[in-house]
Amino acid sequence: MDLAKRLMDHGFHPPTVYFPHLIDEAFMVEPTETESKETLDAFADAVGAILKEDPDIVRTAPHNTAVSRVDEVLAAREPILSWRMWRKRKLA
Repeated sequence: MDLAKRLMDHGFHPPTVYFPHLIDEAFMVEPTETESKETLDAFADAVGAILKEDPDIVRTAPHNTAVSRVDEVLAAREPILSWRMWRKRKLA
């Protein structure tokens, strides 16, 4: 999960981290056929750079996004599906 969140700071959409279920902390990367070799190389370089970073930086990612780390359990249990729901919750 931390690696996926940190990839957002490098400009990549985070990959799925809940699959496969048989391997702890696995993530699945499924690039489309339209991804260029340059994009795939940049992704691999970003993963390599992240693996060399201070674990605290990775653990607290993302740092360059408008929204910080989301409470994913709360988001799954109480999804905000519209601007109106978000505003209502924020004003409460």
